[in-house]
Amino acid sequence: MGMTLTEKILARHAGKTSVVPGDNIWVDVDLLMTHDVCGPGTIGVFKDHFGKNAKVWDRHKVVVIPDHYIFTADEKCHRNVDILRDFVKEQDLPYYYDVGSEKYKGVCHIALPEEGHTRPGEVLFGTDSHTCTAGAFGEFATGIGNTDAGFILGTGKLWVRVPETMRFVFEGPLPPYLMAKDLILQIIGDIGVDGAIYRAMEFSGDGVFSLNIEERMTLCNMVIEAGGKNGVIEPDDVTVNFVKSKTKKPFEIVKNDSSAKYFYEKVYKTKDLEPVVAKPHSPDNKALVRKVEGTPLDRAYVGSCTGGKITDFIAAAKILKGRKAKIDLFIVPATTEVDRNLDKEKIDGMTLREIFKEAGGRMGDASCAACLGGPTDTFGRLNKAEVCISTTNRNFPGRMGSKQAQVYLASPYTVAASAVEGKITDPRKFL
Repeated sequence: MGMTLTEKILARHAGKTSVVPGDNIWVDVDLLMTHDVCGPGTIGVFKDHFGKNAKVWDRHKVVVIPDHYIFTADEKCHRNVDILRDFVKEQDLPYYYDVGSEKYKGVCHIALPEEGHTRPGEVLFGTDSHTCTAGAFGEFATGIGNTDAGFILGTGKLWVRVPETMRFVFEGPLPPYLMAKDLILQIIGDIGVDGAIYRAMEFSGDGVFSLNIEERMTLCNMVIEAGGKNGVIEPDDVTVNFVKSKTKKPFEIVKNDSSAKYFYEKVYKTKDLEPVVAKPHSPDNKALVRKVEGTPLDRAYVGSCTGGKITDFIAAAKILKGRKAKIDLFIVPATTEVDRNLDKEKIDGMTLREIFKEAGGRMGDASCAACLGGPTDTFGRLNKAEVCISTTNRNFPGRMGSKQAQVYLASPYTVAASAVEGKITDPRKFL
């Protein structure tokens, strides 16, 4: 019987010729990523169970990236980073991107591919729910807890149940007013936040394969908002060319068998889709932008692992160029590389940074910033009952700060258009 892409990757990493959904298997891990929020707990589990002087199974397969609570005066947050530094020194880990150093990167999920750590056919675990972002590179990538991560540090293996696969096909090229964020919000709105619990979500169709690698990352990033185990896209030339530009390490392309069986399949015609938002307080509270157009806003936020890539900023800048934001506008690049590219990418002779500043945008340092709320001095945090439209991935009460705040999730196009008008606005007005 044929296997899906996810099943084939897991089978190979378990040393098996085939697996089926529901099988429990031990898989060999290619990469473990952790950060400042979960890293200390993971380190604690590792030392408690393997010994204070134990060594990790392979120091070249551990990546440590502080990114969440770093630009703050909070001493507890500083302590977390200190724990990471001590562990990295003890273990002599080469892939540590320390805040305050030249190696500092920013948001882990964007830093991983930039540094060549995401490769087709591999198995990647991370102590962050949005680790699924890396599925855009044709690998099995998913978030895990500190206990599982601590076990991986000591053994390089993890016990995994093979998930069923749900397949979402987008037929036709995307209209110029749609972005990947609209596609994934459409899916989550259709199936609900529990619609893909412990299932792989695979994206296909010419609408998907016409996307650049960063837009594909947006699709895979938010599968967890539907409860998905992992998101994945078959690798093609776009994937391979990007990966080869970032690393010389070998990798193996894995694709679906023609006879693969899917638990569920949904086909969308892109020409029939419109810009959408997720209303407060859930990512599946979907609405067409035109149905909520005119909703007053206090703030617009462009950033995060979902919406802080250079593609996202180019999209926002197309609308913001030559216009002023009527509300507070926060711009937070996901990584230092993205930040540098704000000064390189231009539209009609103006850099993206110039466009954002002229529009009244407040520029933040590369990090997770307000996406996860954080301490009260976090850049862009919603500290009172404000209404925000954001390119981030979650809008639960308190997610971006105050529990009294309301957050609408949308594409960079929609966020930028709404910033200009001071109210939720259909981006087609400016495109």
